[in-house]
Amino acid sequence: MRASRLLTLLTLLQARGRVTAPQLAAETGVSVRTIFRDIDHLALAGVPVYAERGPDGGYRLLDGYRVRLNGLSPAEAEALFMTGLPGPAADLGLGAVVASAERKLAVALPEDLRHSADRLRSRFHLDPPGWYSEAESPHSLASLSDAVWNHKRIHMRYRSWKKEKQVTTEPLGLVLKGGAWYMVARTDGTARTYRVARVDDLLVTAETFTPPPEFDLAAYWRDSTDRLAAEMHPGTARIRLSEWGRKLAPHVLSPYAYSRLTLNGPPDADGWQDATLPVGSLLHTAREFLRFGTDAEVLDPPELRQAITEAVAGLAQMYR
Repeated sequence: MRASRLLTLLTLLQARGRVTAPQLAAETGVSVRTIFRDIDHLALAGVPVYAERGPDGGYRLLDGYRVRLNGLSPAEAEALFMTGLPGPAADLGLGAVVASAERKLAVALPEDLRHSADRLRSRFHLDPPGWYSEAESPHSLASLSDAVWNHKRIHMRYRSWKKEKQVTTEPLGLVLKGGAWYMVARTDGTARTYRVARVDDLLVTAETFTPPPEFDLAAYWRDSTDRLAAEMHPGTARIRLSEWGRKLAPHVLSPYAYSRLTLNGPPDADGWQDATLPVGSLLHTAREFLRFGTDAEVLDPPELRQAITEAVAGLAQMYR
């Protein structure tokens, strides 16, 4: 346990430069007193680690000191090989780079870890797109990746669902969601989301920009998707579901609606149970609920119930 922790301390010091004892304690899950003892053990082992006093002080390695660490656990080695997603890496123009890195890592690993990583790759395959959909491979993705990495402004012709427009923007990051690529970019001082498959006539300019230091791509994506889902589900409906309908719900409803589905009381004698959930537009929700067949009934609002009644009548007339 101590040996693993000492290796962790070495990697942290080598990667970050100066690190305080409380920071090291938080990273390794031990007390500050234990960190003091671990630093003493590193020093006794000949590692040139020293302390800097003062409010901005901490521990650091002697300038220029580097150590080649090969303390990967089997789980860590397997996790590293799981990150090599061939499809997304190839889309970004990094397929050869990822393959080369994996070969180098495999050579550096001890024989037992190499066997473990090879076994994992032979038994696990990651396929990001959902069922009945295909992953997008936009022609402009590799160029956008280069622009993101090198902080270059771009000019593009973009086809939104409303209209086609010319946009000059600063790409901040790329996101792969359900097999589709999205670009987050700063346009007119505001971060916005663009679907990469709708980007036409892309020009990566020679102009560079400075990304906002406080921008967090993961946090932006989480907040924007939550906000979009809430905007698309402004209403509330009360329904009742059969036992089979409750099993169908996670497959029929959107993730946002299903995660907020509230069951009201126990099932009745026939197994039906009342529930409330957020809903979107009448047309979209009516079509969504039709997928339940006879295992869900809308109780409220009346206009949604009427929309489903009219849709069912239309189907009956069509197939009569």
